[in-house]
Amino acid sequence: MLKLAEKYSGKPVSELPMLFHRILQNTVKDHFRRQKVRNRWTSLFSSLIPSGTEDDFDPLEMLESDETTSPKGPSESLQESQLIEIIEKELQKLPARQREAFLLRYWEELDVSETAVVMGCSEGSVKTHCSRATHTLGKALRARGIES
Repeated sequence: MLKLAEKYSGKPVSELPMLFHRILQNTVKDHFRRQKVRNRWTSLFSSLIPSGTEDDFDPLEMLESDETTSPKGPSESLQESQLIEIIEKELQKLPARQREAFLLRYWEELDVSETAVVMGCSEGSVKTHCSRATHTLGKALRARGIES
């Protein structure tokens, strides 16, 4: 009701029931999407907790830092560089806006709002461009026999 009052107070009264139902549907969908993501991460982190440990266990402490990992062997380095080359070639095939959104979000590690400011578009457009880019890249990599 608050969203309806804040955003659509100037609309004709005949349109308000339709707008209210749409706002309600979108709010419920957003809630369940967030809950699904939250549950996924919770279950992933809970699987890291060894049985019989105390409540203050932090699963992030188990993850190795970059400083403690062993150096890569020549074959691993070669595979990694070949994979990066393939990804770069596939990135060049993407439309310019999708490529820009993908690189800003995932390689430059900007969040959605920062990416939207840089690209001069809405946050929804950034999400759409990133989603389309990741789906296209995933499809192209699977076609080359590369799985995540």
